[in-house]
Amino acid sequence: MRRVIGIALGLSVVLGVLVTAFVWPSSEVAPRDVPIAVAGPPEAVAAVTAQLDEAVPGGFSVDEVASEDEARSAISDRDVYGAIVVSPSGPPAVLTASAAGPVVAQLLDGVARSMASASPGESASVEDVAPLPSDDPRGTGFNAGALPMVMGGLAVGVAMSFAIAGVWRRVLGAALAAVGGAAAAVLVMQTWLGVLEGSWVANAGAFALTIAAVSLTVIGLHSLIGEAGVGLGALLFLIVGNPLSGVTSAPELLPSGWGTFGQLLPPGAGGTLLRSTAFFDGAAAGGPLLVLAGWIVVGLLLAAAGARRPGAPAEPAPSEPELSPVR
Repeated sequence: MRRVIGIALGLSVVLGVLVTAFVWPSSEVAPRDVPIAVAGPPEAVAAVTAQLDEAVPGGFSVDEVASEDEARSAISDRDVYGAIVVSPSGPPAVLTASAAGPVVAQLLDGVARSMASASPGESASVEDVAPLPSDDPRGTGFNAGALPMVMGGLAVGVAMSFAIAGVWRRVLGAALAAVGGAAAAVLVMQTWLGVLEGSWVANAGAFALTIAAVSLTVIGLHSLIGEAGVGLGALLFLIVGNPLSGVTSAPELLPSGWGTFGQLLPPGAGGTLLRSTAFFDGAAAGGPLLVLAGWIVVGLLLAAAGARRPGAPAEPAPSEPELSPVR
């Protein structure tokens, strides 16, 4: 009975951790220094900035630009999520980018309505300058497709760790599975469902790098510390990394600091990279690429260390074909 009670209490703690990991970030979603651009005369920009600070204290980080063209360029370069263009002779225009984050686009749409209510007789126009595909106007397909990158990487890492003998054979198998899995995922999401746009090869590359980063790290941890390494990988990438990825909202909407931390893990970096390749021609892809490459290197180093540790099973030698005797 002591064992039964102990296991039950342990599982209760695990369930509590799971609920906390997945529910807490979502329940605390709110704008925190979300970067947006404001274009217009200096006095008008100052007035809009003050209005934003009053409406959502600390919610926006304003980048002052000289013109609407600069604001559009900042959005396409993924420097900001949207922009407010102030005209001295007319109502302001709000530029959103639902492809960068539908939740932020909705937030800016609410800002436009607030500005209109503050100026009776005027209405702020809203333009989505980087819309999501017509087959996925709310981004639900994109959000759902980001999770298989993590789950696929874990599945590949676990399967190779337990089904294949030899660390480097596992690494090779994971690399092949990452390429094949990425091709299958993009074939479904882009070619069939129309959830993704942009370069097919670039999108498949984002998928493959994410799957490889997760699976190789799991293989490396397993080769170094055994079965506990698989659990550690699942905890790090699925329980921690997935809720903090910001894929379904935006990193700036998560609790302070946690969104930034999530971008340093493969789920966050992979989701951001896929968004860049699919909707922004690869703009701002450098950071996520470095993060994923770093995790791949970490996985390979862990695998090498595990292969060299005392007591590690030797790499199986290739079998030689039997030769029939010459008669």
